[in-house]
Amino acid sequence: MYLGRMVETAPTALLWGRPAHPYTEALTAAVPRADGAGILPESLPGEVPDPAHPPSGCRFHPRCPYVFDRCPVEEPPLMALTVDRSAACWLQSPGEEPLPLPHLEPAHRVQ
Repeated sequence: MYLGRMVETAPTALLWGRPAHPYTEALTAAVPRADGAGILPESLPGEVPDPAHPPSGCRFHPRCPYVFDRCPVEEPPLMALTVDRSAACWLQSPGEEPLPLPHLEPAHRVQ
């Protein structure tokens, strides 16, 4: 959930193993690893918007590393990807297995 909207639903193992929404990807990547390396996870850029005045389009677009032209304009619905997975992200297609998130070419991203 991000700014009061559900962004992804899935069984736990699928959610952690292959996130279908960039916010879920960021959350799972933020968990510190007990590997002894002493490296802290990178935080998301930007500030959390005011929930009383969320941004237009996808609420996560100001902080999303995969943002493209549709994201600030249209709010994605929570779409059924498979029987047990849903995501509110224009990078995914309804009725299809979620694609790995870094699948977008850099040219598709908003600069």
